[in-house]
Amino acid sequence: MEAPKSKSALDPSKCLVEMRNINKSFGGVHAVENVSINLYPGEVVAVLGHNGAGKSTLMKMLAGAYPIDSGEVIINGAKANIRTPADAQAAGIESIYQTLALADNLDSVANLFLGRELLTAWKTLDDHRMDADARKVFQRLNKNFKNYHTPVRRLSGGQRQVVAISRAIYFNAQILIMDEPTAALGPEETAMVAKLIEQLKAEGVGIFLISHDMHDVFALSDRLAVMKNGKVVGTYRTGDVTEDEVLGMIILGKKPDGKPETARSPR
Repeated sequence: MEAPKSKSALDPSKCLVEMRNINKSFGGVHAVENVSINLYPGEVVAVLGHNGAGKSTLMKMLAGAYPIDSGEVIINGAKANIRTPADAQAAGIESIYQTLALADNLDSVANLFLGRELLTAWKTLDDHRMDADARKVFQRLNKNFKNYHTPVRRLSGGQRQVVAISRAIYFNAQILIMDEPTAALGPEETAMVAKLIEQLKAEGVGIFLISHDMHDVFALSDRLAVMKNGKVVGTYRTGDVTEDEVLGMIILGKKPDGKPETARSPR
């Protein structure tokens, strides 16, 4: 598969990622059944559903955590063979889980490069370059971020999100999977994460958002796809549906009357 394109080369009119007719079973249980979903540059698509609806399994297949039983993943128009998280990262896909997967005893710089440390020509750690690059990317997201060498266990929830998101964009993520990004955050930090998401959208990053928080869904997403029992109930522009209609899809699997489904957001 070809290397990820630079964000500046992405065409907002062309699909960034397509998951076509994706299937996944565990034993005899169809966790994901014939699901198709897509994402465009600079767009947030919320993936919704009760626990067990299949949304997390679907996103874990895109992230390489689970193998796909059948179906296709198309990235930038080319078929992708995603079998491992390394395959996903090579395709420009990064994941930010609710737990953030940060090493609490390490500082922000070390967490940014954890497992992908930069080396000198002599194969030693290039601490100077990592420190300089980390400062640039942290400042790009939050000019007030100064805790470069503070163990992340001492950072606030919003500051930890800055570290996690910085790690994704430093390694040129085009597609970002965000799982409950504002869980356990206060109003001020939630607003900061929302601002980070808007900045990423402006830079052409496409975001799949997994959230149970309807306020987040309506505040942050351009489209939403509701899953129930492993299948997609429907995909709609967020502004075209009400919260009650979304809850009806989640709980009852009932599509809203008279509302057109859409495969993309307006541009």
